[in-house]
Amino acid sequence: MSVFTEKAREFIESGHYNVYHLTEIRDGVSETVSFGKSNPCQNSYSVAKAFVVTALGVLYDKGLLSTDEKVVDILRKYLPAGMDERWELTTVDMALKHKIGLPGSFLDIDVYSTYEFGKDFLSYMLSYPLEHTPGEESIYTDGAFYLLGRIVEEKAGMDLLKFMWKELFFDMEVQEAAWSTCPLGHPMGATGLYIRSSDMAKLGQLYLDRGEFKGKRLLSEDWTDIVLSRGYELKKTGVGLSYGKGGMRGQMLLVVPEKNSAIAWHACQSSDLKKEIINICYSC
Repeated sequence: MSVFTEKAREFIESGHYNVYHLTEIRDGVSETVSFGKSNPCQNSYSVAKAFVVTALGVLYDKGLLSTDEKVVDILRKYLPAGMDERWELTTVDMALKHKIGLPGSFLDIDVYSTYEFGKDFLSYMLSYPLEHTPGEESIYTDGAFYLLGRIVEEKAGMDLLKFMWKELFFDMEVQEAAWSTCPLGHPMGATGLYIRSSDMAKLGQLYLDRGEFKGKRLLSEDWTDIVLSRGYELKKTGVGLSYGKGGMRGQMLLVVPEKNSAIAWHACQSSDLKKEIINICYSC
């Protein structure tokens, strides 16, 4: 066991944190610590959004997507009658920045009953009265990333999860993954990605190595730079050069460039763990 994983294990167990699995990939070497008995795959909740960002990056690299594209131009055939005309202003970039004008927590299946949204989530969202003009205010909402997941599907000609397997997951040696869907079978994008901590950490490794995984180019350096400079879900943690993405109930994907380290964990109600794990990483 490495110095980091040993110290992280001791801290987590001493504080009685409810962590299931923690993985660190440092200098390309992966090590996982498990705590108690739990299923290998866990819900990553909003960490899933970072995977959607990466899928969009693949489309960007293929010349199939621009962040300046209008959402309505991509999804024109799905637009409902009577839709707020301000949707015509909404770009992919605005959706990535949660600036689509919908209320906070919109389309959050982890909080609200899916029956509230009907069978057609996209029509429900596009018919919903906007609270703000798109682009004016950033309000965190799962609706933005369901929308982006549908954009991936429209551009790729296959659903989000199939696209991830085709373009990323197989080459990243992901063992297994599943994604919650809406009633019509479209992956939620914003949440509901069930994956192992050891495989979630690989996404951090991909950004740490600026789009390469084990020497194979999967994303352009250009896209990784765009993601980090614009704060597309992977954001600075406030400690050194580290950045990452958290999820509901304490999930975390963390990248610490100074230590050439990518760390991921699944947990339940351990949201205050991040600061201590970062400190342990920097100390090793």
